[in-house]
Amino acid sequence: MLRFARNDGRGGHAETISRRRSAAVLALLFCAIAAAVSPALAERLPLSDNLVDLRSAQGREWFLEAEAREAYWPLSSEFVTQKNGSFCGVATLAMLLNALDIPAPAGGEGQGSFSQDNLFSEKTEAVVKQENILRRGMTLDEFGGLVASFGLEAKVTHAVQSSLAAFRASAIEQLSRKRRHVVVNYQRAALGQTRSGHISPLAAYDAKTDRFLLLDVARYKYPPVWIAAAELFDAMNTIDAGNEGRSRGFVLIGPPAGIGGGQ
Repeated sequence: MLRFARNDGRGGHAETISRRRSAAVLALLFCAIAAAVSPALAERLPLSDNLVDLRSAQGREWFLEAEAREAYWPLSSEFVTQKNGSFCGVATLAMLLNALDIPAPAGGEGQGSFSQDNLFSEKTEAVVKQENILRRGMTLDEFGGLVASFGLEAKVTHAVQSSLAAFRASAIEQLSRKRRHVVVNYQRAALGQTRSGHISPLAAYDAKTDRFLLLDVARYKYPPVWIAAAELFDAMNTIDAGNEGRSRGFVLIGPPAGIGGGQ
């Protein structure tokens, strides 16, 4: 959390420079937040009282005081809107691949980066076919398999096999480190939102409020929001009938060296 020097009448010039630098840093942070969460495509749906918009005064304050926010910067620069109602996992995967600087196919629509079109290949089709994703979306296990097909480490955990404490600890560690990410698969209705299962990445954690920042890829419906850790875990600890009755959950993602590797 940024702090300004107190004016005690000494070192006035140095103090002025310090204040200007701190103000500049704050301005850059707010500009970055505004760019990442700017309105997209259509009027968004109202948020339930348990969710806090990142763009609000409270949301910005929590972001500035959060220590576990390393994942925010690479993700926010690659933040995309899912192109249809079934592509939440596809949009999330494209964000992650670009944030981790994974080489993309040359030429084409992506122009050197991954898009929601050019990430499909024979390897991804072997995990889950694009036509199946278009028809029904994807499951937690399919998402983990797609991540692994690009040579990345993907640790899939179903919420029923975990706990709030274990999820919180793992997610905080990931969000505090470079080239580490957390993706959650949760039931929207459990959070007071519309429709059912959804996939999106986490970007930060505020210890003071015990809340995670979710970068919702359905940007035409909801902005990035702060969610209480317990509520998010409960929303993950729901049954996905399309995944053989398994619970939803989360995926810890890292470079090929492994999730337990260095910074």
